[in-house]
Amino acid sequence: MVSDDRHPPARFNAARYCLGENARARPDKTALSMVGADDAVSRVTFGEADRAVRGIAAGLLRSGLRPGDRVMIRMGNEVDYVLVYFGALAAGLVALPSSPQLTPAEAAFLMDDSGAAAVAVGAGCAVDPADLGGRILLDAAAIAAMKAGPPVAGYADTAAGDQATLVYTSGTTSRPKGVLHGHRTIYAHRPMLAHWLGLSEADVMLHAGTMNWTYTLGVGITDPWSIGAAAVLYDGPRDPAVWPRLIARHRASVFAAVPSLYRQILKYGDPARFDLSSLRHGCTAGEALPPDLLDAWTRATGKPVYEALGMSEISTYASTGPTIPQRRGSPGKPQPGRRVAILPVDGPPEPLPAGGTGLLAVHRSEPGLMLGYWHRPAGEGQVMRGDWFAGGDLAHLDADGYLWFEGRNDDLMNAMGYRVSPNEVEAVLIEHPSVAEAGVAAVAVRADVAVICGFVVLEPGAEPDRDALLAWCGDRFAAYKRPREIRFLDALPRTANGKLQRGRLAAAEP
Repeated sequence: MVSDDRHPPARFNAARYCLGENARARPDKTALSMVGADDAVSRVTFGEADRAVRGIAAGLLRSGLRPGDRVMIRMGNEVDYVLVYFGALAAGLVALPSSPQLTPAEAAFLMDDSGAAAVAVGAGCAVDPADLGGRILLDAAAIAAMKAGPPVAGYADTAAGDQATLVYTSGTTSRPKGVLHGHRTIYAHRPMLAHWLGLSEADVMLHAGTMNWTYTLGVGITDPWSIGAAAVLYDGPRDPAVWPRLIARHRASVFAAVPSLYRQILKYGDPARFDLSSLRHGCTAGEALPPDLLDAWTRATGKPVYEALGMSEISTYASTGPTIPQRRGSPGKPQPGRRVAILPVDGPPEPLPAGGTGLLAVHRSEPGLMLGYWHRPAGEGQVMRGDWFAGGDLAHLDADGYLWFEGRNDDLMNAMGYRVSPNEVEAVLIEHPSVAEAGVAAVAVRADVAVICGFVVLEPGAEPDRDALLAWCGDRFAAYKRPREIRFLDALPRTANGKLQRGRLAAAEP
């Protein structure tokens, strides 16, 4: 296959694409600046990153791993996170990014479900070797030795469709499911580089997220590296006021975050105090961008914010941006080259005309689409409609091609930019000895902020103890999955057939 704006060559390795070519063309250019406490900065050039990645690739293969084996990464925002990620891809292995916030039980599920052969851990992610089940443990010392050891001569000769990354995301079941992507996915980001991020080699991308999130690992690292741009990440104390300072200090030209952080920056960060002349625009994804927030940011900084729509299975495929004018309340238009349609909720998968509301769908020919769900063929059957992938969003396209959301066709919640299954949270709540029944839904606390709320019917004689139930969930979930509120009800709203009506939970009377 001849490469174009979306389709890579038949033989394609994502690590070579992001690093190997830059190491030859610009070896001494800073690829990543990692900012820590007190603004201390660790920097790595493209040449240094390439050498370290090839050393890690060689070390992984020497340890007995074989192409296709999964390497789980449990680190915070550390340079080694990126290097191990690309080292796995360079060796023809499959990288499994994960959050350092995961509880031991959540991490164990991912290890077991993925069949991970190795686990790379960073600071604050202590792992008991007894819990590894014979898996290879890659701690800081082992990673340092691989980086310094003899490197592979070149990157693995992978096909564009070979397995590259496995990302776990909440679905409609009680357990997360693995989304498997090929090397081709990173190349397939090219339309969004031009039409959402507006990136060029001269840019400096500052991303406010953590690397376990595909939004950060993609937009914050792989996208700028794919064209030789520099990346800046932060691992210091959480403080909204730090971001304007980092933009000014590192002369960031593009800033990426979720909408709620833009609002916090305006409230606590006082961006007018800093020189933001280097900033061309902001980018946002993960949550809807409220029009009032867009207006407030533009008034305060004089800079636009471009929104994008995506998900773990397809990355971003619709946006506003330098080539797509903003339309208030809409996340934008399908990027040029993307095949996007609205399908009927029921019936044959024939695209609806403009104005028709139905399931938002992307054609299976899109190279950025997942290879499939890891060992979940039934899950794939739920989202594939003929030649179309439909993730559950209800929307319509107007006459000009802009997307407009109409809600969800399922119960998935959006909490701080993460998709969370209510089934997963309910399954934990119901295990508490005081709980007879439980329902979970997202409850709006502001126009642009929703929190996860547990609705509980107690066992006879049990006392309502909100703090105890929150602590119960806190011990069993990563922070972004935990309920922030508990409400006690006499009964959960159900249909005549006994099905829980989650849409009515927020309005239910105690």
